Amino acid sequence: MYPNVPRPVPGPPPAPGPQQTDPRAGIDEAVAGLDELNTLPLTEHVDRFEAVHTELTVALSSIDKV
Repeated sequence: MYPNVPRPVPGPPPAPGPQQTDPRAGIDEAVAGLDELNTLPLTEHVDRFEAVHTELTVALSSIDKV
């Protein structure tokens, strides 16, 4: 490889905005997107899992209003 070439480093995820609705609604919708996972190409699985992770993060951070 090239030792002097800087490698990109991922940053932290964007901070979620204020929660206006029940956070469980977003979780239910994101998890429902996993129902058809076996019909999707593998390249689309990551997006579905990231959506669930994001919704869970938002819901958990809203518990203590963090």
